[in-house]
Amino acid sequence: MTDHSGKIFPRPSPETAVYWDACREHKLMIQQCHSCNHFQFYPRIMCTQCMSSEVNWVQASGKAEVLSFTIVRHPVSKAYAEETPYVVALIQLSEGPTLMSNVIECDLETVAIGMPVEVVFENWSEEISIPKFKPAE
Repeated sequence: MTDHSGKIFPRPSPETAVYWDACREHKLMIQQCHSCNHFQFYPRIMCTQCMSSEVNWVQASGKAEVLSFTIVRHPVSKAYAEETPYVVALIQLSEGPTLMSNVIECDLETVAIGMPVEVVFENWSEEISIPKFKPAE
């Protein structure tokens, strides 16, 4: 396992605990409204479309595409220096929601807007696994 000491670790909250527990099992979970079927991410206590409190957790397909990206060439701290350069991207899941993540396992110069990607997980500790994306096969 890569050394992730010094990095900013997510802090699960009551609203995000299901998400982070699933990530630890290498499953990407998002919320879906029982009333209107709207998918959403980040986790909330109500639907952002119809305001229903009947939101459920469902496993996302993990298929997505790159909406926007940048290549980080200067680390924000020493903890990230080993990974520099790296891609930070806005990822749109096939279910609709977007999230910010990294595109990995490819030549950085091949990353493009509209590029199909799929989720993979990077274990940062026994408690935290981070969803990242690689080019779809």
